[in-house]
Amino acid sequence: MTNRAAFLDRDGTINRKPSEGQYVTRWEEMHFLPGVAEAIALLNHASFRVIVVSNQRCVAKGILAAHELESLHQRMCDTLAEVDATVDAVYHCPHDLQPACFCRKPQPGMLLDAASRYAIDLNASWMIGDSDTDVQAGRNAACKTARLLSTNETSNDNADIVATSLLDAVRLILKQEATFPALVARDVHTQGYPALNAGTYSR
Repeated sequence: MTNRAAFLDRDGTINRKPSEGQYVTRWEEMHFLPGVAEAIALLNHASFRVIVVSNQRCVAKGILAAHELESLHQRMCDTLAEVDATVDAVYHCPHDLQPACFCRKPQPGMLLDAASRYAIDLNASWMIGDSDTDVQAGRNAACKTARLLSTNETSNDNADIVATSLLDAVRLILKQEATFPALVARDVHTQGYPALNAGTYSR
């Protein structure tokens, strides 16, 4: 089978997005969005590598140290793994807006680095996120793209798929990839995933 990946944005895709100019700086602020564990588990069972790619300017701004961010991401991965939702890797861009770097989305650096390390076929892979920047990064890496839209939000980025949540996007992707019926038969998405932390929120 082709070595393919689902690249996931973090804030607004996996967890509740902080207010403009704010950042998730401690575990208590990491509120998973509904359906995230189910979505990642579906991707796992469909033989997608799941790789998180996130702009984290908070490191450059001195709000959060790199090791603190990495600890937060490790706990995120461990918590998801407890409910059989495996994240294979987390990449983050720690840089500020200037000087420009090659890893901050919409640049494709994080996706290309992951593709090189894991021998991923980018043409068979997907970038899923809640912003036009995510879609542009996916396109720049030659991936297919899925855009998550909140209520009353519109997008002009012409993503391959538009959905209202990560779970809905994954279901559409797997249906398009002709793998969803088999997964439904295995009942992966009805295992009754518990709450991942104290708060679950919709966008």
